[in-house]
Amino acid sequence: MPASRNTDRVSRWERAASVVLRPTAPPLRWGVVTAATLIAVEFGIVHLLKLAFPENAFGAVFLFGVLVVSAGWDVRLAVATSVASAGAYTWFHVVESSAERTLVPAVVVFLVLALLTNLLVGQSRSRALDSDQRRREADLAAALARTVLRAPDRSSALAAASTRLSEMLELGDCRVTLAEPDAAAGPHRIPLFDDDRQDAVLLVPAGLPDADRRRVERMVPNLEALLAAAHDRQQLYARTEALGRQQAALRRVATLVAARADPAAVFPAVAAELADELGVEHVSVVRFHPEGSCEVLAARDDPAVGTSSYALTVGERLPLGGTDVCTLVAETGAPAVLEYSGATGPIADRLRARGIRSGIGVPITVENRTWGAIVAGVTERAAPEGLAVRLADFADLVATAVYNSESRAALTRSRARVIAAADQARRTIERDLHDGAQQRIVVLGLDLRAAQATVPGDQPALRDRLDALVDSVTHLHSDLQELSRGIHPAILSRGGLGPALKTLARRSRVPVSLRLAVPGRLPEPVEVTAYYVVAEALTNTTKYARASAVEISAHLDGDRLLLSVTDDGIGDARADRGSGLVGLRDRVEAVGGEFTLVSPAGEGTAVRALLPIAEGNTG
Repeated sequence: MPASRNTDRVSRWERAASVVLRPTAPPLRWGVVTAATLIAVEFGIVHLLKLAFPENAFGAVFLFGVLVVSAGWDVRLAVATSVASAGAYTWFHVVESSAERTLVPAVVVFLVLALLTNLLVGQSRSRALDSDQRRREADLAAALARTVLRAPDRSSALAAASTRLSEMLELGDCRVTLAEPDAAAGPHRIPLFDDDRQDAVLLVPAGLPDADRRRVERMVPNLEALLAAAHDRQQLYARTEALGRQQAALRRVATLVAARADPAAVFPAVAAELADELGVEHVSVVRFHPEGSCEVLAARDDPAVGTSSYALTVGERLPLGGTDVCTLVAETGAPAVLEYSGATGPIADRLRARGIRSGIGVPITVENRTWGAIVAGVTERAAPEGLAVRLADFADLVATAVYNSESRAALTRSRARVIAAADQARRTIERDLHDGAQQRIVVLGLDLRAAQATVPGDQPALRDRLDALVDSVTHLHSDLQELSRGIHPAILSRGGLGPALKTLARRSRVPVSLRLAVPGRLPEPVEVTAYYVVAEALTNTTKYARASAVEISAHLDGDRLLLSVTDDGIGDARADRGSGLVGLRDRVEAVGGEFTLVSPAGEGTAVRALLPIAEGNTG
């Protein structure tokens, strides 16, 4: 409540001050009436005071009217009021005393005081008016700042500033425009500058009084500063928005790269993101080949530019040579900018026929070699500012995708070679055992049987000893057979995956349910990998799972073999515990497959492998 009363009190004082401190004086007739009324009232008051106190002059009473008129009207009426007040003051002196020597000094002193009062009050009124006007202009500047800076764009800011100026200056139609109006339009034109550049024009009604013209001119610097701030804010917003779009495009491509997407999916994504984000008419991703050509990996062309028959197509190879962006990047390994009006070579001819006037290219560098380039072409003579930096960001992502893909391919090939060498070593050992040691053990057993047959009947102890040796040799032969099967099962080489899995199922100590849908033979790497996946999974089940049943499933799904081994054991199997599952993952991924292990605690274990089969290798 107190704050509300204070606010109301302040507003009343402001209204009262606005009545007194008006920029233009009230009509002269009101001033004459006011002066006459005040002098009459002063005359009556002095007359009554003289009756009560005849010895006093009471000349100060006549200065009250002078103060009021000086504060409300111009100096001419104030001087006239001063003279009239001096006359009234003189009349009292004439009535009281007719001595001429005492009248002149009193009148002179009164006139001097009255004129000084006029001067001081006039200056005070002028300063008060100026202060009030400054306050109004400050309010207008603050209102303009709020209006202009809250506008969403520059055009809206100009319209809002025009409306606010018209409302607060009360000078009719005031407009702020970017274009220079026609000289015959009529309004007075005030140019608005941003540094040394004319930024806009303020239109005000022609023929303004000097006071109003000065008010408008005092607002010009504030208006120029606000329009410059609105312009800077719009540019900053545009740059921020462009940076946000660029970062979003980079993030989308980086997400593809981080997800280990195939480079064939990254290339068109880069071309599309760059074309949309930069607004250029042509973007292409090319790869350089040692024989002096470049292969188009992705291309994005604006269909509204040039002829579609000259557009680059994915997969085509163009010879390097001449003076064009691709050739410059391939030769220097550095960014290149070129106007196609002076370019030569087949690539330049294609792009020039396409309507491209200038281009810029940045290298895609993989392991310190210039692997390819990203090229952007525009229909203007000069490429947009900062285009090379933006292209370089995407080139780094493409280089990362290519490097990751090549590294994964090299790793896969290396693992495949290691596993193939290991499999070949196993087959060699199995063959050597079968053809060497096992055959000799069989011959040794036969020789022992022959020696046992020649032992005389009166030496039973020797016969029994030879019989025990024959049994030991037989067990040794069986152990070697089992060992050779573990190294490389002969049944796999002879009968294929189906019979080999059936053999594993029969030998398992845990009951196995086998479901097979594998007609014919598969490529040897696939059969060997599938066999060892099942064998290792059954071994882990027997040793650790405490399972009561195992289910093995193998079937073809198009050009893939889907393999799974599932048990109902205790679960909680992990590939990082040295259970042999790490080697299985490496073996599966070496042939381009996918390996998964699902083993929640208490819910059993599921080992799954998806193995690709090259077309035409089944049968």
